[in-house]
Amino acid sequence: MKIQRGMSALVTGGSSGMGLEYARQLAARGCCLLLVSNQGYALETVREELHSQYGVEVLVHCMDLAAPSSADDLFSFCQACGFEADLLVLNAGMFFFKELQLPEDRRRVDAMLELHVSTPTRLCLLFSEGMKRRGRGAILIVSSMTAKLPTPGITLYAATKTYLRSFGKSLWFEYRPYGVDVTTICPAAVATPLYGIKPGLMRAGLRLGLIRTPEWLVRRALRSVERRRRVVSPGLMNYLVPALVRLLPAGIESKLWKRFK
Repeated sequence: MKIQRGMSALVTGGSSGMGLEYARQLAARGCCLLLVSNQGYALETVREELHSQYGVEVLVHCMDLAAPSSADDLFSFCQACGFEADLLVLNAGMFFFKELQLPEDRRRVDAMLELHVSTPTRLCLLFSEGMKRRGRGAILIVSSMTAKLPTPGITLYAATKTYLRSFGKSLWFEYRPYGVDVTTICPAAVATPLYGIKPGLMRAGLRLGLIRTPEWLVRRALRSVERRRRVVSPGLMNYLVPALVRLLPAGIESKLWKRFK
């Protein structure tokens, strides 16, 4: 699907990080936007910036996408304001590096399951109906390289990103006959605040090519949508890191985890 002026795009997590970069690049192409996140002040700032710079219509909606009813509430909001998404970018996410310990981690576990599994699944089902009816549309699902890395510390994160990768791959077949494209992108490390990497390490990672910029990643993702790609794993690290981790014996991985946790 060619992304062009006048199209409407909904971006979850659109107030910061990769979501903000999706919003910028889509606005630069002349798309009307609906940006959704739980950061109300940041959303308003982004709305003013994009409207002023690109002259496009930008709607914002502040809500917690980790709430159980968030997908239905967002869909109802769109219906009420007459917004129909030609492109749905499912980017909202959260991250923590920690051994799972219930019950103290129960709240974060539930939030991640809702945000990475339940909400994007429900949003696909709800918004795809209009796309199917119109015979056109695209869905971009943001998974992660960690979908190939079931490792301690990111146990739940990797598992939920694995779900998104599998879900998107299968949905590509189901929606294609209706003229609706589904692309799943699995980025490696990206220079955003999500991972909490120290600035010095971030700069070193960027210089070495171990970490990519949001601008680079989003360009690749949108190009893949236009080319109707099914799954995209951009960058050399997407192939090197999983291969190296698979070579590690379980005993060594266990010892490393005991040292660094």
